[in-house]
Amino acid sequence: MKKFTILFVALIYSNLLIAGSVDTIAVFSASMQKDIRCVIVKPDSYTKNNNKFPVVYLLHGYSGSYNQWVSLAPQLKNKADELQIIIVCPDGGYGSWYFDSPIDSSFRYEMFVSKELVSFIDKNFLTVADANHRAITGLSMGGHGALYLAIRHNDIYKAAGSISGGVDIRPFPNNWEIKKRLGDTICCKQNWENNTVINQVSNLKNGDLALIIDCGVQDFFIQVNRNLHQKLLDLKIDHDYIERPGAHNNAYWKNSIDYQLLFFKKVFNRSSL
Repeated sequence: MKKFTILFVALIYSNLLIAGSVDTIAVFSASMQKDIRCVIVKPDSYTKNNNKFPVVYLLHGYSGSYNQWVSLAPQLKNKADELQIIIVCPDGGYGSWYFDSPIDSSFRYEMFVSKELVSFIDKNFLTVADANHRAITGLSMGGHGALYLAIRHNDIYKAAGSISGGVDIRPFPNNWEIKKRLGDTICCKQNWENNTVINQVSNLKNGDLALIIDCGVQDFFIQVNRNLHQKLLDLKIDHDYIERPGAHNNAYWKNSIDYQLLFFKKVFNRSSL
């Protein structure tokens, strides 16, 4: 029994040793003239050789911040090591929805995430600096942001996902600060039409992006996700679509991210063949 206990403790300690590292960095946004905090998770092997790593960008939800993902999904440290990827979690502001606001120039999160941040990460970390080794996903507001940015910048990302994403913002005109970024739906209806994911997918061709979309059946965003799924089917755009029991909460997101990271790893592996 004593030998078994020692072995068990040794295995736990060994697993802790191979976990990735988590750091917080500040990235200056020239478009918004401020430093923006980001969490970066690197695999344990990062400093041990000259390998370069694919990058997954994880976007937080409306009430979250740059540290939301590592708080709700502490397994990300192990996943970075297991899958040999770098994970970057930027701060997306309070209710930015990850677009460049047409009415408030202080919110330029499309520019920040897809241009300034990607450039900074590739310049300062050991990344495979091409679109085939870059993916983006997020939860809720971040699910909208990830698909929105990837569709509009599929020269930057070749894989994208959404977890419990608000993939059509138009049914929610009074929620989550959206009208502060777009104006209301009376004066500025076109802003809403132009900046919702479900309208962006018409710009996609099949094969532009590897897509994975996931939403719980008890989630208040389930219908807009089903609508997006149907539109992608109508457009004959290949994608993975998942719905299963679950609501709009941490437990669902913590579980879903493991499947999305595995999906992205398979995309990265195909690109490396």
